[in-house]
Amino acid sequence: MPNDANQKFKSELENELREILKYWKYNTLDESNGGFYGRRNFKNKLIPKADKGIILNTRLLWAFSAAGNFYKDESLKVYADRAYEYLKDHFQDPSHYGLYWELDYTGKPKNTRKQIYAQAFGIYALSEYYRLRGKEEAKDWALSLFDLVETWARDQKNNGYLEAFKNDWSPIADVRLSEKEDNSAKTMNTHLHLLEAYTTLAQISKNTKVLEALENLIVLFLNRFYDETSQHFHLFFDENWHRTKAIVSYGHDIEAIWLLTEACKAVANPKLLLETKSISVEVAKTFLKQSYIPKSGIINEVDLDTGNVDTDRHWWAQMEALVGLQYAYEFSGDIQFRNAQLDIWNYTKKHFIDSKYGEWHFRLNENQEPYTTEDKVSMWKAPYHNSRACMVLIKLI
Repeated sequence: MPNDANQKFKSELENELREILKYWKYNTLDESNGGFYGRRNFKNKLIPKADKGIILNTRLLWAFSAAGNFYKDESLKVYADRAYEYLKDHFQDPSHYGLYWELDYTGKPKNTRKQIYAQAFGIYALSEYYRLRGKEEAKDWALSLFDLVETWARDQKNNGYLEAFKNDWSPIADVRLSEKEDNSAKTMNTHLHLLEAYTTLAQISKNTKVLEALENLIVLFLNRFYDETSQHFHLFFDENWHRTKAIVSYGHDIEAIWLLTEACKAVANPKLLLETKSISVEVAKTFLKQSYIPKSGIINEVDLDTGNVDTDRHWWAQMEALVGLQYAYEFSGDIQFRNAQLDIWNYTKKHFIDSKYGEWHFRLNENQEPYTTEDKVSMWKAPYHNSRACMVLIKLI
């Protein structure tokens, strides 16, 4: 990419990062019940009595902490502190420990299940907050969540991590994150977010148990989730690692390659890093061939067994594509990755950023029309993927 195009891209990312943070600072503070509101709809209308989910709240803590570290901005620390205190006062289970899944709008526990995906985001957010504030309490809390995950969720017989438990960590029949998910015992999605969480925790703690668990996760990705034949990471497995569905998520494929790279750096394993770099280029090539449509972004997923393709575009996948393609370009020098990256960004700017109501559209159909039933703020809509991609890319470009 020529220097002028590089600088334009970087400048646009810097501007958008400021806009993202501004939106979440001024549209989500719940001054009546504390913390942050749980929902704003497509038109940015506040739903004041919406439930408050752990994924939104941990992602808020991560985003404000990461932005505070990125900018060295004291004003952002106030928002990170707010998120931290609310997490500590309301989402923390005082009896069985770990983090609840959901609260009502007043902050009372509503769904107390222990989803490992949620504990992972707790570790990720607390570790980033420790970087911001240097609070030993935050690091100790992150390590205690790590111990809970390792104690209850790590499969000592078959390896990997089980998905979910009841409030008291006893088994639960329905382990899904949402109704859209497959009810599988082990998923790539949960393992991926454990990977990013353990990476940051390893960086701040240098704890030997964390480093061992992180290296084990990397090996699982390379040997269990990655399919050399299709050059995809499979999503759903039973306890014995039999694949339960053949759905491929393109966004998770491209996200995995850069998160794996950073994990390998954290454990300082040159052999694993070399293997990760090798498969990353192949995954990125397949990603472009199958999911990328010039001037039309990244489609969502495909079922390899049926051939059914979901052509919707999700906001987060576009941004993970920008980061993953950056890594693929740096590993290979292949200009196709750079060209696609810039094209996806131009598409994202044009179609996802909502200049009328603020923030970004959650999802578009193949005609680039946003789904008006999708929220701007919700359990699954937070300033995590887009702010993170901006910060990572600004540093790399």
